Amino acid sequence: MSANAEAAEGLAVRDMAVGPEGARRFVRAWMPHPEGSHVGLPPLVLFHESLGCVSLWKRFPERLARETGRRVIAYDRLGFGRSDPLGRRPGFDFIAREGVGSVPLLQEALGFTRFVACGHSVGGCMAVETAARLREHCAGLVTLAAQSFAEERTLAGIRQAEQTFLEEANLARLARHHGDKARFVVEFWTRTWLDPAFAGWTLDEAIASAGCPVLAVHGDADQYGSPDHARRIAGDRGDLLLMKGAGHILHREREAEVVTAIAAFLARNGI
Repeated sequence: MSANAEAAEGLAVRDMAVGPEGARRFVRAWMPHPEGSHVGLPPLVLFHESLGCVSLWKRFPERLARETGRRVIAYDRLGFGRSDPLGRRPGFDFIAREGVGSVPLLQEALGFTRFVACGHSVGGCMAVETAARLREHCAGLVTLAAQSFAEERTLAGIRQAEQTFLEEANLARLARHHGDKARFVVEFWTRTWLDPAFAGWTLDEAIASAGCPVLAVHGDADQYGSPDHARRIAGDRGDLLLMKGAGHILHREREAEVVTAIAAFLARNGI
């Protein structure tokens, strides 16, 4: 575990490596000042998108920590960002397995039990699965532009993006965040979702099993999925927020609105 990486105004920022040798996850935590002010509040654990990592969350975690007054924890999945590489592409159960493989390591390293799962895109899918599989610890669930099944609109968007992201200039931009893992990151995303064997994947069972309050946020101009995903995730019990004119990267396009909505959701549910 390293010392504080940097200080943001009103926050302490700490970087660390978590997990066994060869499977170390890079983790960054934003902690409100004064020290201990966030004690008793379940931290927000962020699950990144298919091409994402800690650095690509930009200022969103910092702003979220300041607005909610609690720790925000983001990490790079294995094979992404500053985490250790993966030797091969994981199986189609990678969405279901992510939370149970990573969150307990974060809990031990950072000393928390209850948490709020918050994810963007496929990270939102992972947040749903985590809420279902670690339901005794998950106090709340927030999804941003998450998918709930292999919708044709999602697949069409990925087909259109596939060659674009494999162009050398775009790979070089991704390499600023993922290093020599950039090509793996793109191919993992595209080849998994476009594989015919993945066509039957859904979040239906996990959505039914999650027992905590839910906020599902989606843009009606999202090229990687229709608002039907958020409606399925929210169901009859959760909160649904549809953002008119918003695309897929909600936490950058509508950062202030998303942060305010999450803070209000946590306060409303006493989390």
